[in-house]
Amino acid sequence: MPVDDDLWSAIGDPTRRRMLDLLLSEGGGTATSLSERLPVTRQAVAKHLVVLDRVGLVHATAIGRERQFRVDPEQLARAAAQLADVGAAWDARLHRIKRMAEQIQRRAHENGQQSTEKEQ
Repeated sequence: MPVDDDLWSAIGDPTRRRMLDLLLSEGGGTATSLSERLPVTRQAVAKHLVVLDRVGLVHATAIGRERQFRVDPEQLARAAAQLADVGAAWDARLHRIKRMAEQIQRRAHENGQQSTEKEQ
């Protein structure tokens, strides 16, 4: 699965991650209700919600003068799947690096033993 850079750029911001946490735990929220729980202004929350909406992580429903935001579970699942794929790819890379380091260490040890044998 290819990585969606816009999606991960949106998730990369700690304030937006906290907003997603709040929306998930509370079942939704407005810019006003979120700003009461975060150390940023309502206007900043609204801007962050625009970013999350643009990548499909949240969707808004008009309720009077406010907009109620809810997390899109399918898009969140897509983000989680991408994260799992990236994690698996890094695990494989790190495993290859570990094997290479072990080979280098083994060769250095073998070369050290050969030098010792020659000196005797």
